Amino acid sequence: MRLYPFSGSTRDTHMKTGIHPTYSQITVTCACGNTFQVGSTLKEDLRVEICANCHPLYTGKSKLVDTAGRVDKFQARRDRAAAMKTAAQGRQDAKAAQATEEPKAQKKEQAAK
Repeated sequence: MRLYPFSGSTRDTHMKTGIHPTYSQITVTCACGNTFQVGSTLKEDLRVEICANCHPLYTGKSKLVDTAGRVDKFQARRDRAAAMKTAAQGRQDAKAAQATEEPKAQKKEQAAK
């Protein structure tokens, strides 16, 4: 059997036996509850977080997909940064207030002498 009929090649087009994984039907289950059958070389069923029934591109609804708590980690990091910023601002204000108090106290001491 010729693979390329016009090239004159006489290579065999059959697959080698024993080296290919078995191809079977598996069930894919989405987090939204949708299930469907697909052909795959996997041996077990597959669970996914998002499918065509719940993907924002197809549904037109926005949906926050949080993988491994990344959104929560980001929110916590942002909250810590805001707390550190306000604490630093408080320390800076305290230093400024103390700096203005010290010259006044020194002037009072010099006036008392």
